[in-house]
Amino acid sequence: MDYQALAREYMVILHKMRKRKSDKQINESMRGEQFVLSYISNQDGGVIPSDISAVMGISTARITAALNSLESKGLITRRIDESDRRKILVELTDEGRTKEAAHAKGIMRVLVRMLENLGEADAIEFLRILKKVAEHPPEEYFEDDMQ
Repeated sequence: MDYQALAREYMVILHKMRKRKSDKQINESMRGEQFVLSYISNQDGGVIPSDISAVMGISTARITAALNSLESKGLITRRIDESDRRKILVELTDEGRTKEAAHAKGIMRVLVRMLENLGEADAIEFLRILKKVAEHPPEEYFEDDMQ
C-alpha cells in the first residue's frame, strides 16, 4: 500500500473541500463567534466565559473579545451569577437565539443533503471512518521533532 500517495490524495481533497462555500460554513460553525453562540445555546442557563475558553481551547482574552463583539451586536448579555457574585454568566438574547437557530438549521440542512448524496451505506461507512480518525488526536502522528 502506498500511504504516501494516499496522503497526497487526501491533501488534494481537503484543499478542494476548503474552497467550497458549504464546507466553509460548517468550519465557521465550529469556531469563532458562531461556535460561541451554539455552545451557549446548548447549555442550560448561563455559561461562564472560562467554560467557553476551555471547550474551544483558546485564551480567555480571545473569548472576552468574542463576547464583546457578540454583546455589541445584541446577541448575548452578561449578568452576575446570583449564587456566586464573583462569576459572570453569559446568555443569549432573543435575537441571539434566533440567529443561532437559523444557522444551526442551515448547517443541518447542508449535512443532511451531503449524507443523503452519499447514500445510506456510504453515509454510515463515512461516519464510521470519521469516528475512527477522531479517536486518535493528530498529536499521535507527529514525531517529537515535528511538534
